[in-house]
Amino acid sequence: MITDYQKRSLGLLFLTLILGAALGGVLGDLLALTFPEGVVKQFFLQSVNWGISPFTVDLMVVSFTFGMRLKFSVSSIIGLGVVYYFLRYFR
Repeated sequence: MITDYQKRSLGLLFLTLILGAALGGVLGDLLALTFPEGVVKQFFLQSVNWGISPFTVDLMVVSFTFGMRLKFSVSSIIGLGVVYYFLRYFR
């Protein structure tokens, strides 16, 4: 017997998790604006950047630029957790 949770597509799962991380990052930046300088503000603003530096492929007629950057912060991880909770328990 397959449940509704198992029927969800992998694309929908990744899309909602990415949106949750983005929403968590935005909310963390907004919260950091309200906090005074100190450890708490530093905690929400501290992040780890990971990705591929942009590079260009020039084919004389057309030029392509590729690159990708991901920014992980504490608030984006919290956003991932909240979205996972909603996906898991509020079907």
